[in-house]
Amino acid sequence: MASLTGKTALVTGASRGIGRAIALRLAGDGAVVAVHYGSNESAAAATVSEIEVAGGEAFPVRAQLGVDGDVDELFDGLEKGLAGRPLDILVNNAAISTSEATIEAATRDQFDREFAINVRAPFFITQRALPLIRDGGHIINISSGVTWFATPQIVYSMTKGALNVMGRALALAVGERGITVNNVSPGVTDTDMNSWLHDSEEASEGVKQIVALKRVGQAAEIADAVAFFAGNDSRWVTGQTLDVNGGLWLGRGVVQ
Repeated sequence: MASLTGKTALVTGASRGIGRAIALRLAGDGAVVAVHYGSNESAAAATVSEIEVAGGEAFPVRAQLGVDGDVDELFDGLEKGLAGRPLDILVNNAAISTSEATIEAATRDQFDREFAINVRAPFFITQRALPLIRDGGHIINISSGVTWFATPQIVYSMTKGALNVMGRALALAVGERGITVNNVSPGVTDTDMNSWLHDSEEASEGVKQIVALKRVGQAAEIADAVAFFAGNDSRWVTGQTLDVNGGLWLGRGVVQ
């Protein structure tokens, strides 16, 4: 089903993981996708190639986020690739997580870098994108379950909480243009960021015990939710955060 035929999309951090799955799904639904990447050019090229082999259209856009000039570099490449076309869908997905950034050990540099990439970049990317986005467009932010359950990586959790707040406020600000803004909050998903899932059999088994559907999530399942928010079926949904986590931490199982 080519529900996004004639539409264009920018997905940040689209060379790997959840971002890559989102790019593949939106392209599969007919959108022309700008595949943003920071440094892994070969991974971005592989994502673009997979889209093209499947009959879709995509182009890579390089910009190292969190540094001076990042938004200018991103939009120079984006506007060149769009070649005069407007933007319909923006997916703010790019983010980093520093395992050492706990309340005891986080450094100022770690704190500043995570906020620069996870919060400042999506804010100013969105600001710059709004004149390009057609009325009736869609903005989707990739959040995280760590906004409602606690982990030691407090800095990362704080950045995702800020992104949720941005989504709600932005939905109100652009509502009169018919632009929807929603957050998708993944649970434990099998990506490079969660490579610890493959460190031992106990790691993935432990996750299964706290998920109602008894398995680890897949990146394509997060992309499915993004595709809903990127299409017309979600036209009356805005300012919301959708948990896509297989029933993470719903409670204790049946006691025998």
